[in-house]
Amino acid sequence: MEQHVKHFKKRDAILNCVKCTKVHPSADWVFAKLKPDISNLSLGTVYRNLALFKEQGLIVSLGTVKGVERFDGNTEPHVHFICNGCGCVLDLEGVEVPQSLAESAASENGIIVNNCSLTLSGLCSDCKLN
Repeated sequence: MEQHVKHFKKRDAILNCVKCTKVHPSADWVFAKLKPDISNLSLGTVYRNLALFKEQGLIVSLGTVKGVERFDGNTEPHVHFICNGCGCVLDLEGVEVPQSLAESAASENGIIVNNCSLTLSGLCSDCKLN
């Protein structure tokens, strides 16, 4: 019984870590953040749980940024910006996901759109100065 409590404690900590940050973390970032407090945490456990949370719709994958998969605990529709220079991922506050895009794609192609996300890329304010 005690192993199950520890297992869920790790799982809860991983989910909470992703949900409570705005840095759009990688598995390595989550592992580094939690390892000091959960000494028996493995990187494999982090990867398996992130995959499970993604499958359950508790988090979303933003895809790979500079070769590393990044995650978001905010599953509500919102717009992201990925910097091609430094790889930072930002939530673009005040920019709406255009629902007309999903509606147009559905009507023009005879499909049902369940989710619409928008990611812009370019250079962040720090990288554009360099």
